[in-house]
Amino acid sequence: MNLCVIGTGYVGLVTGTIFSDLGNHVCCVDNVVAKVEGLRNGIMPIYEPGLEELVVKNVKAGRLTFTTDLISAVKASEVVFICVGTPPSPSGEPDMKYVRAVAEEIAKGLDKYTVIVNKSTVPVGTGNLVRDIIEANLTQPVPFDVVSNPEFLREGSAIYDTLKPDRVVIGASSAEAGAKVASLYAPLHCAIQVTDVASAEIIKYASNSFLATKISFMNAVSALCELTGANVEEVSEGMGSDSRIGRAFLNAGLGYGGSCFPKDCLGLYHVAKKFGYDFHLMKSVMQINAEQPIRFISRLRTVLGGFEGKRIGLWGLAFKPNTDDIREAKSLEIIEALLQEGAEVCAYDPIAIEGVKSMYPQVEYCANAQEVAVDADALLLITEWNEFKEADMAQVLSVMKRGVLFDGRNIYSPAKMKQIGFEYHSIGR
Repeated sequence: MNLCVIGTGYVGLVTGTIFSDLGNHVCCVDNVVAKVEGLRNGIMPIYEPGLEELVVKNVKAGRLTFTTDLISAVKASEVVFICVGTPPSPSGEPDMKYVRAVAEEIAKGLDKYTVIVNKSTVPVGTGNLVRDIIEANLTQPVPFDVVSNPEFLREGSAIYDTLKPDRVVIGASSAEAGAKVASLYAPLHCAIQVTDVASAEIIKYASNSFLATKISFMNAVSALCELTGANVEEVSEGMGSDSRIGRAFLNAGLGYGGSCFPKDCLGLYHVAKKFGYDFHLMKSVMQINAEQPIRFISRLRTVLGGFEGKRIGLWGLAFKPNTDDIREAKSLEIIEALLQEGAEVCAYDPIAIEGVKSMYPQVEYCANAQEVAVDADALLLITEWNEFKEADMAQVLSVMKRGVLFDGRNIYSPAKMKQIGFEYHSIGR
């Protein structure tokens, strides 16, 4: 099938690449010339394990192409995927300007029946919005359908998630459009749920917001554990063993970040507000998440007796391992607080350093994990990269000025760290 994918961010680039790898001819569209030229030459605009190899393979096979010419790409396609960003506006509501602009351009290229698929994370009612915009901008009477097909990709494992999805959700107003999109996923042999468009749009927001709720709930429990002397990991295990609850997303830590959970929680809250419902639960989820790094910093401040003149090292800058994404990363909040109170900050991340340098040029960026620890008064584990899990911690301690270790992701054994000689602090343990 001939496909057009508009947008070459995480969702668009992964979606287009996988569909081409499944045998379709895919044209990915982006309005940034340098990005398109880079992709044609195998230069990735994002870091995602396994993506570069698949892009190069399918470009070489002639199944995957890149262009800035949206109208021509639409004309050549049977299905058009909208994969553009919907960032929060100053009010917190999703900013739909990119979706609106793309819909207007799609209308100019329609010359036959085409299925338009919203894969961007959008508020309920966007299917109708896109339909209305296209109908208002058509240059000739052409039939088309608008479908909602939300993505459920995790950065760092997006290729696997696309090839092995838990489910595929397709919201369609016509059986023909639903069947056409479903046929694209047939080679994956996965569960496909066909719904109305509005339900599919809400499923995306509700799914991410519920996962964020589990994270915030566990972080609230971790605060109680610290006050009572309980162990949050034992609490989590006891809860997660209940099949009605499940173990996933019950890890206490610094809170959620990235491009999805913060935006989608806020988006669901504002969608509910628009329709007259005050979603108190989501407000609390977001508040707990915002408080988690503040609590972490407060505990560190107490242990060190303030930050003025202290050298503090950070392990990890990305919001999670296996990505270079620093959007809503807890590292940024922590760096900001430390610098404001006079700390000397040094940091290392295997992938994400370049994204932070322009924001905080006063931070010392180290070449490896060991270098961060040299003469440090405290070491903060922010992102749970494997190389930090496997580090020789006795060697790390030997080069530190003071052996204060704050584990923001609970990746180390408290007993082992204390045996080595660290002043060890974690979350809820």
